[in-house]
Amino acid sequence: MKKLLTIVTLFLFSMVVKASDPFYTDMEPLKLTTPEMKPELVLGVMPANPFASNKAGVEVSYSEVQTQGMDFDFFKSKTNPGVKPYKFLDDMSWVGVPLFVAGWAIKSDKAMFRVNRKAEDGGKKNTQLLSDFKTGIDDYLQFFGPTAVVGLKLAGVEGRSDWPRLFASAALSYGIMAGFVNGIKYTAKEMRPDGSTANSWPSGHTATAFVGATLLHKEYGLTRSPWYSVAGYGLATATGVMRVLNNRHWVSDVMSGAGIGILSTELGYAVGDLLFKGKGLLRNDLQMDFENPSFFSISMGVGLGSKDIDFEVSDVVDSYIYGVDYLQGLLTNEQIQFRAATVVDAEGAYFFNKYVGVGGRLRVRAMSAKSFGDYTSRVGMEDWNAWGGLYEAYKYYKPGDYTGDMDIDGLAFLEKVGLLDLKTWDIPQNAPVTDLYGVVKSDHMAEFTGSVGLYFNIPLSKHFALGTKALIGRSFTQELDIDGHAEGYEQDIQYKIGIESGGAENFYYPTMDFMKDSNGDPYLSYPTSTGEKWSDDWDYLTLGSKSATSFGTGISLTYKYKSNFSWRLFCDYDYSKKDFTLKYDPYHFLRYGLTGNAYTFMENFSTGELLMNPVEYKKTKKMNYFTIGLSFLVNI
Repeated sequence: MKKLLTIVTLFLFSMVVKASDPFYTDMEPLKLTTPEMKPELVLGVMPANPFASNKAGVEVSYSEVQTQGMDFDFFKSKTNPGVKPYKFLDDMSWVGVPLFVAGWAIKSDKAMFRVNRKAEDGGKKNTQLLSDFKTGIDDYLQFFGPTAVVGLKLAGVEGRSDWPRLFASAALSYGIMAGFVNGIKYTAKEMRPDGSTANSWPSGHTATAFVGATLLHKEYGLTRSPWYSVAGYGLATATGVMRVLNNRHWVSDVMSGAGIGILSTELGYAVGDLLFKGKGLLRNDLQMDFENPSFFSISMGVGLGSKDIDFEVSDVVDSYIYGVDYLQGLLTNEQIQFRAATVVDAEGAYFFNKYVGVGGRLRVRAMSAKSFGDYTSRVGMEDWNAWGGLYEAYKYYKPGDYTGDMDIDGLAFLEKVGLLDLKTWDIPQNAPVTDLYGVVKSDHMAEFTGSVGLYFNIPLSKHFALGTKALIGRSFTQELDIDGHAEGYEQDIQYKIGIESGGAENFYYPTMDFMKDSNGDPYLSYPTSTGEKWSDDWDYLTLGSKSATSFGTGISLTYKYKSNFSWRLFCDYDYSKKDFTLKYDPYHFLRYGLTGNAYTFMENFSTGELLMNPVEYKKTKKMNYFTIGLSFLVNI
């Protein structure tokens, strides 16, 4: 429209100038003839200059058009002149193969979890871990690639192929992907992390996302702008990461799914090139000559290295106050074990010459805990005896039951006093605790690291180069988190406290005045319900660390398969020294389950008085991480 207005303005301006020129004052008036007009609606191409014609006055043809409008010619085949046909397998990078193999290699790094104990789960036991993290974005994000391709195509932005060739290549790509994914899924029969179905490996969502990303890459990233490719592969990578965070897939599933998606699309286009040859091609690949290896990249990798964090009783804050020997009787050493991590990077560098440059990297490392779900069973009522969840809280005696031994079996006593039926697990009305469970809010330790430093490049040939780097940065860690939930009826305890003299030393100390039964034997009254309902939700267990300085290096092999695109295999090493904190608060609910007097008694005279308050472990650990992965590079 702006071009048309400019042309009309210049035309009218020239007419005004000519009309005002004295040289033309004696000329005959300009005679205008009206051409024959035919009403015609044309959807598709509009000439750059609607007034243009050749010297012979012939109308401009479609092949001479420079500007393109909306394209709805789905079944019309078009081929632009001068576009070089692709040979069979001429456009293959085979990068999907190492991605698939990497996923297969780490497939054994799995572990089974116990389910979150939620009220609505019906009390199921020994099923799989369910995290409260949930997003449905990945269900839609997997279709970004084809949506973008179709949208650009409809808008009239020419890509690699016309509609028939694009439809054929896309159909072949998705067909090959579906065959690979479903053939492997129902043969391997890998259980999903959430225990829902045995079709986890490889990830279909991730494979679908990477087919779409590769479609966008081939149609527009290679032919118009590399940033189309960056957007496609970046969002496909995000889809894979969300599948892991949603506990729908293991890292191995995502890696193999990404490899299948890329390989399937390359094979789909290879078959399309064989069938269509030179027909239906609109644009060839951009040809750029970059002397310096400056780049921007997105990466996906698997993280290995430091995978365990051990906390010992001696790591308890202020342990010297109680003494380690005393704590050994109440607490245990805690070990958090992790699986191989999912690692995603955005990285870039500017090179001053072919060998040296400066740049930076943003890295997200997500490690899921193998044993973290086991902590939920410590909260659950089914493990009172094994763990003692309520053992210390409610080991009281009815009249005649006092034996002088305060360490009888807690579950047996609860059954004896009518607070629990071990055979049916029925909990009587007004029981101190009617429901108790743990919920894993986050079983992934996510580490975010930003680094800057020097990058080095050693050219090996026209297509291959070695690289390394030296980085320094800062890392931040998101906590692992288990929440506890408990509810029941408030309990009271009857007791008396007196003061006795210590004799000659005149030393006074508190004593409990036990009540007497009908035979005159002492006993401590068991809890009696006040009838008041209570509930409590709290941070049962959290694991996190302070921010720390990170140092990184690595080695890489870069394959430049297009003038402005490369694939890179890399192995990175990262080191940091971190202060980890484990906060453990198993008996928080007692603050609500007991009256003030009863809680005071438990806090001062129970053998587990330390556990009435949160226990905090602190440990400094040197973390050595290795990351093996694949990068998609845009040379800039």
